[in-house]
Amino acid sequence: MTQFFQIHPDNPQKRLIDQTISLLRGGGVIAYPTDSGYALGCCLGEKKAIEKIKWLRSLDDKHNFTLVCSDLSEIGTYAKVDNDVFRLLKAHTPGPYTFILNATNEVPRLLLHPKRRSIGVRVPDHRISHALLAALGEPLMSVTLIPVDDDLPMTDPEAIRERFGAHLDAVIDGGACHLDPTTVVDMREMPPTVVREGRGDTAPFQ
Repeated sequence: MTQFFQIHPDNPQKRLIDQTISLLRGGGVIAYPTDSGYALGCCLGEKKAIEKIKWLRSLDDKHNFTLVCSDLSEIGTYAKVDNDVFRLLKAHTPGPYTFILNATNEVPRLLLHPKRRSIGVRVPDHRISHALLAALGEPLMSVTLIPVDDDLPMTDPEAIRERFGAHLDAVIDGGACHLDPTTVVDMREMPPTVVREGRGDTAPFQ
């Protein structure tokens, strides 16, 4: 049975956050709010949960998965960050950006692109997201919740429960989110390349 947690967007209730973390650590898949639409998330090493997310989104092995991190130092554990990249990340995190970087050996192989060791990373500007990350103590493996054949992420938790509830362990109702997805920037080489224009301003990367 899918849990439906109504969590305050400004003052997340610790009891509900802890219940969500228990589901994640048990191999669960959740839908949760970010600063740019809702996302699907699970723990890093949970192969069955990752396969379920790929099935829900109809993703192939070439899709760049994203590690949602609590801060810049956590990004540095999972992605290779030189001085130029660090300065750009510092100026634009937290915020509605996903950055594609070369992965370190800390990233599980099942999350990596089959032909290149790249990973998406991001630090959202959203209190529920940060409460989850703080309680979990590691990044969430995430993808934006964009249904098949749609162009925009889902933003209504009730609609998410109705459409995907049978396949999720929890839906977090944190209120409506922004309609635009993250801006995706490939930073494996300089200058950066904007892969997808979204909520984040692309001007600094053009």
